[in-house]
Amino acid sequence: MQNQISPLILTFGAFDPVGAIGVQADLAVFSAFGCHGLSVATALLIGDTARVEEVQEVEPDWVSDQARVLLEDMTVAAIKVGALGGALHVTAIAEIVSDYPDVPLILDPFVSALPEQGVAGEDALMALRQLLIPQTTLLLLSRVELERLAETWRDADAADTTAADVAFLMELGCEYVLVTGTANAGHGDAALRANTLYGADGVLRHDAWQHLAGAFAGAGATLSAAIAALMARADHDAPRAVQEAQIYTAAALAGARRFGMGKLVPNRFFQPSPAAGGQLPAPTNIVPLS
Repeated sequence: MQNQISPLILTFGAFDPVGAIGVQADLAVFSAFGCHGLSVATALLIGDTARVEEVQEVEPDWVSDQARVLLEDMTVAAIKVGALGGALHVTAIAEIVSDYPDVPLILDPFVSALPEQGVAGEDALMALRQLLIPQTTLLLLSRVELERLAETWRDADAADTTAADVAFLMELGCEYVLVTGTANAGHGDAALRANTLYGADGVLRHDAWQHLAGAFAGAGATLSAAIAALMARADHDAPRAVQEAQIYTAAALAGARRFGMGKLVPNRFFQPSPAAGGQLPAPTNIVPLS
């Protein structure tokens, strides 16, 4: 009998029948990087490739119990937190991850396909700021989500306040913040989108991508899951993980498939596993968006 040698990653998220977002999507990405995923369902969805029609949240105690049983049995190399419900969900998960301070925590709580962007109400946002963000290794969110979480609600064309909003979140204890869809500073093409990674010393990466036409389900989830998988491997720090995860996501979107009459679903198995020596394609004419 052979012992488990692939990194184990625990993901918290919704159960999506399509597999475009939520824990099924995460498990597919983890597998593509040679990792094994453990999953905790925070909600059950009713929906298809076009829309999510209804969300049934899982009781916070059930969320805790799912995670505790797994973590008492196995050692995980990373934890990813995706779509959450109310403040009680945030509180339950924050209490669990506090027992594993040395495990990287990747937080991607906003999901555009879900009502209320996946985080219900001001109480949940407050709980995120106070309980979960201080424990987060890398937080992924769009510019709009950044403003919402930082309580700024500024106009899109206001003076650049992204850095100030990021600084506010990092002062809470977050180690890295990856903001998607930022202005394409210094690249000479306003049509390009960019993803910007911030750390304690300011901007660590600013990667510009050409927009890829089409509506995708789970683009941001693909990116955050890839970051989690790469950070679970001992040879990847956050900046390198972000770089390679963007390339992976770009290729997954380029090979996206239309399963039904709605949005395109990223092809998370477009290539051989990087863990097995597969090569990632070059990032051309593609933008990974959340």
